[in-house]
Amino acid sequence: MAAAADGLGSIAIDTTQLNMSVTDPTAWATAMNNLGMVPVGLAGQQLVTDSICVPGFDPSLSMMTGITPINPMIPGMGLVPPPPPTDVPVVKEIIHCKSCTLFPPNPNLPPPSTRERPPGCKTVFVGGLPENATEEIIQEVFEQCGDITAIRKSKKNFCHIRFAEEFMVDKAIYLSGYRMRLGSSTDKKDSGRLHVDFAQARDDFYEWECKQRMLAREERHRRKMEEDRLRPPSPPAIMHYSEHEAALLAEKLKDDTKFSEAITVLLTWIERGEVNRRSANQFYSMVQSANSHVRRLMNEKAAHEQEMEQAKESFKNALTGILTQFEQIVAVFNASTRQKAWDHFSKAQRKNIDIWRKHSEELRNAHSEQLMGIRREEEMEMSDDDSGDNPSKKLRVDDSALAAQAYALKEENDSLRWQLDAYRNEVELLKQEKGQLFRTEESLTKDQQLQFLQQTMQGMQQQLLSIQEELNNKKSELEQAKEEQTHTQAMLKVLQEQEINVLTVALVNQEREKTSEKRSPGLKSEKEALLIGIISTFLHVHPFGANIEYLWSYMQQLDSRISANEIEMLLMRLPRMFKQEFTGVGATLEKRWKFCAFEGIKTV
Repeated sequence: MAAAADGLGSIAIDTTQLNMSVTDPTAWATAMNNLGMVPVGLAGQQLVTDSICVPGFDPSLSMMTGITPINPMIPGMGLVPPPPPTDVPVVKEIIHCKSCTLFPPNPNLPPPSTRERPPGCKTVFVGGLPENATEEIIQEVFEQCGDITAIRKSKKNFCHIRFAEEFMVDKAIYLSGYRMRLGSSTDKKDSGRLHVDFAQARDDFYEWECKQRMLAREERHRRKMEEDRLRPPSPPAIMHYSEHEAALLAEKLKDDTKFSEAITVLLTWIERGEVNRRSANQFYSMVQSANSHVRRLMNEKAAHEQEMEQAKESFKNALTGILTQFEQIVAVFNASTRQKAWDHFSKAQRKNIDIWRKHSEELRNAHSEQLMGIRREEEMEMSDDDSGDNPSKKLRVDDSALAAQAYALKEENDSLRWQLDAYRNEVELLKQEKGQLFRTEESLTKDQQLQFLQQTMQGMQQQLLSIQEELNNKKSELEQAKEEQTHTQAMLKVLQEQEINVLTVALVNQEREKTSEKRSPGLKSEKEALLIGIISTFLHVHPFGANIEYLWSYMQQLDSRISANEIEMLLMRLPRMFKQEFTGVGATLEKRWKFCAFEGIKTV
């Protein structure tokens, strides 16, 4: 391998391999004939073209001239040049090694075929080797393509070579088609045409799979790192319940700016199961504080709705202003199209004015439709709010108003009751603190607070009694309105039943008239009755049926004025007595009439 590495720097050639005179045409003719080449036998001249021979050879220097020096430090460089680009024609030259010589194939021949490249291919198949080729000679030739890890030679003039890297396989494929000659021998055992192709090896496929798995692991790791980087931060941890934290949370619940943060903490505590007999009063006061924000949120919603109404009004005013300006522009275009001004414009100007007028009219119509839609929505809302002339609708509106008032009174009653409960809880807490502490100035102030709270509770109770009286009055009014509504509904039902009875009587009469009309199709004349009797007798005698021509020929003997069309129409009018069937297949298809009155009687 060291000798091969030294050979990368300088392409040295042993002079013993070129022991024939270049000017000797007989020796070269023998060598070329053995290799299958046709030399040009002119003494004193070059026997082989420059595309095949080595470009300039000086035996005194023992190396080829006309070739740029090769840097031995560049990896992957050797005797075999890298494959040229596809658009440049490949010109292969003679390659000289210490033990053999490689002659290029005919450039006019098509390139050698190769199989599909297996994934991760590092192994090549080399066929067409000389019989006397050894592993040392093969290694000497192919180690110029790269580092060889293994050579497996067979007894049938082929071998498998495994390289260290995948790109070295491409360099080995470049040697496919070369004719190999060992030394200067002309024996058939010392020459052969190389065929280099991709080989499928389990080691290559295993290494490729390992590499793909490693790349997949790296890709998964990279994606996970990216997801971790882009993942939003976790929410802060919620503290555990304590009396101190509960007091702080109660203050936060009363603050509008900190309410959303405090309500999440309260919800977490309740879900954790922190509510017990000792902490039930504190949790109840906190829940009540949360409920006190309902009215604030409703007020905020009403304010936002008012802002939305104002925005709608401003949008409608802006639309009306734009529409008036569009109307003015359209009026200008209409005035321009009148004959008084239209005759003075040129043809191109008239065309442009017409286009502008159509465009402005389309925009004007679109804006007017949008404004009319807004107005229609407002009118529908107003019509929903207004009460109709129908007494039942008035009753419904009155009921809904009374129900709304009753609901509002209930809400006020509930809110007052909750406030009373909160005051009671605070009183109980104060009593507990009073029993635990000594009589101090703070306890005196708490007594005063208790008295004040008791007075407020008495006032609240009086308010509750008055509200309950009002609620009872409203309930009585509601009951009266409901009784009136039920009375009106009963009257409406009676009227509807009377109308339905009148309609049913009229429908029954109409149906009777229709059925009487349908039942009297009848026979038009005595002649038709006679024809039906004769036809039924004839068809009863013919159980397999008869076509219309056969039936007409029989009837014409009795009455020559009768036609086949008249007979067929008569048969079609009586489907319960006569039926038509198709017999035969293809060209023998035939329509036949049969007598089926007895079948109809059996089914009935």
